[in-house]
Amino acid sequence: MILEEKLALTAELKELARLKLNSLNTELSDEEIEEKIEEIVLQKHTDIYISPIEKREIVENIFNSIRRLDVLQPLIDDKSITEIMVNGPDNIFIERDGKVSKLETRFESSEKLENVIRNIVSAVDRTVNEAVPIVDARLQDGSRINVVMSPIALNGPIITIRKFPEKPFTVDQLVKLGSLTDETARLLENMVKAKYNIFISGGTGSGKTTFLNALSNFIPKDERIITIEDSAELQIKGVENIVRMETRNANTEGKGAITIRELIKTSLRMRPERIIVGEVRGGEALDMLQAMNTGHDGSLSTGHANSAADMLSRLETMVLTGAEIPLEAIRKQIASAIDIIVHLSRLRDKSRRTVEISEVSGYKDGEIILNPIYVFEEEKELEDGRICGCLKRTKNSMIHMEKFRLAGLNQEV
Repeated sequence: MILEEKLALTAELKELARLKLNSLNTELSDEEIEEKIEEIVLQKHTDIYISPIEKREIVENIFNSIRRLDVLQPLIDDKSITEIMVNGPDNIFIERDGKVSKLETRFESSEKLENVIRNIVSAVDRTVNEAVPIVDARLQDGSRINVVMSPIALNGPIITIRKFPEKPFTVDQLVKLGSLTDETARLLENMVKAKYNIFISGGTGSGKTTFLNALSNFIPKDERIITIEDSAELQIKGVENIVRMETRNANTEGKGAITIRELIKTSLRMRPERIIVGEVRGGEALDMLQAMNTGHDGSLSTGHANSAADMLSRLETMVLTGAEIPLEAIRKQIASAIDIIVHLSRLRDKSRRTVEISEVSGYKDGEIILNPIYVFEEEKELEDGRICGCLKRTKNSMIHMEKFRLAGLNQEV
């Protein structure tokens, strides 16, 4: 059966199934609904030949449309897919193994896509409409979702889904993948244990959240951790004393919003030993820096930037958007709050690598001083396009070793 025929048949059977199920006036389990759909498809089977594989596929499509997330469901269930990009009802793209491809799959209409979006955002107490056309949300499995609707989106409703593995990556796995060396992995482990304040920077899709998750699992299990995120996606395992907080958008009347800034301020009253902010994007950077400067060592966060130096500049800009503070005061605060910047990048072969580990060594002559400790060096490019290279030790010695000594760690850097 060609694709157009299958889509037309599936659409017809979907409508029959909806009418049949609505006429029953009773609450059915998923299994009962699937049985009813199979009955309807079998009845149609007498008119049109449908192979067993096609029949199973059509039943699943109808079930997903009625009970789950329609054509998105099999993509979400597919563990090999890392990103799903929906540009209107007719254009669906996926990323698998670092490569983006377009699928033949499509939604039956723009209205169906809008219904799926509303189901997704309502499940996490969010709203999307013409008044609030941009929303960040998450699925139950922690996948991050961004939605853009009309009138902002001109080619139909847009969904971008960033999927995360069921089991978060460990630092050892990142070493196997070539993102880190064993030497730098052990150094970062000891930095987390010694309560260095670490900021992870990188571009979109460079693996900042994955890296933050991996580092957070080095936090001693007896500490009290508070995580603050726009959409909860961190997967910290083994820590019992953990508080997870998520921002809230304003309601339809423009009230009730709870921002990252407010959550950081609230967290300071909750006796945190460490504060983890999923990502700083604006004025909340000031609150994060102040938390780091007021006894909450060992805090972790991420931000978008093109390099470690660029991350410092962006933090300055973020703080300036939220408060009128002299630039010199901002730079001094950044220099005293952040100990280490780990910069990630997605190289031209689509691999995600750690390309710099730098110490924020101080403030001098109006500038924040960065002390690169490890820098990625490309060695060669293979015939298949893969890049060979790794983090190499610079000649710079790490200056601030006090936290290692206080933690009783004999670390040489």
